[in-house]
Amino acid sequence: MQAFDLANLISQRESSNKLYLEFLKVPDLSMGLYVLPAGGMDPQSPHTEDEVYYVVSGKAKIKVADEDRDVQAGSIVYVAKNMEHRFHSIEEELTLLVFFAPAEYSNK
Repeated sequence: MQAFDLANLISQRESSNKLYLEFLKVPDLSMGLYVLPAGGMDPQSPHTEDEVYYVVSGKAKIKVADEDRDVQAGSIVYVAKNMEHRFHSIEEELTLLVFFAPAEYSNK
């Protein structure tokens, strides 16, 4: 079993000075913590994996293809692989749990 504490993950992500902290990666699933500041820009591009966002805190909009939706704490958004998507109009710092299936490919 692997278990994680959200407060600890938030602290690790802050220490990394990066927007995204991957904290779990197995062949069929990866998870990360993604934080975007109020008024910030979402620099991501489409992924080759299906993706689910769970909004832990904050308030913004997400655009998936041609559809815009408001998101806030408790929102869950599914984005199919290769689909253009981006968070925007970030009113309050956005903290997201991100789930990729299969695990996100990375050449890092």
